[in-house]
Amino acid sequence: MDWLPQRLQLAAPGLSRHWTLAVLLVMICSCMMYPVLKSVSLQVHSALTGSYISGRHSVSFINCPNEEIAKDIARAIMERKLAASVNIMAKSNSLYFWKGEIEEATEIILLVKTKTSKISDLSDYVRSVHPFEIPEIFSFPIDQGNPAYLRLIGESMHED
Repeated sequence: MDWLPQRLQLAAPGLSRHWTLAVLLVMICSCMMYPVLKSVSLQVHSALTGSYISGRHSVSFINCPNEEIAKDIARAIMERKLAASVNIMAKSNSLYFWKGEIEEATEIILLVKTKTSKISDLSDYVRSVHPFEIPEIFSFPIDQGNPAYLRLIGESMHED
């Protein structure tokens, strides 16, 4: 790294070593701050224009062994304000590997609409009450959608 200060001094011979290091430090800090500045500017833009910030909300899928457990988990998710809405989908047939064997089962899928910031809490809660040893829980960020509905998700899930 001894070559860097020499190279910078050749590029700008009138600058002292301290100024060169200061400029280098400012450039590094600017690059590191880019994600934060981008996030803040998107939030300000969203607040001023009412537009949606991609990825602020997510859809989660959770498989349950039967309709009774699916309803219980869905209601508990709603009571804990971990979601704005939960759809309980019709029965689906599932084939999967479990302990080296192909298994077949009928499952109920929960389609959970929530804030992306709540995904970790949602996943932790479902794992704590789900009867499966390893429950199927996965999420996708919402890129686009009906702006009025996306606002409804945010409004119905006020942060505590």
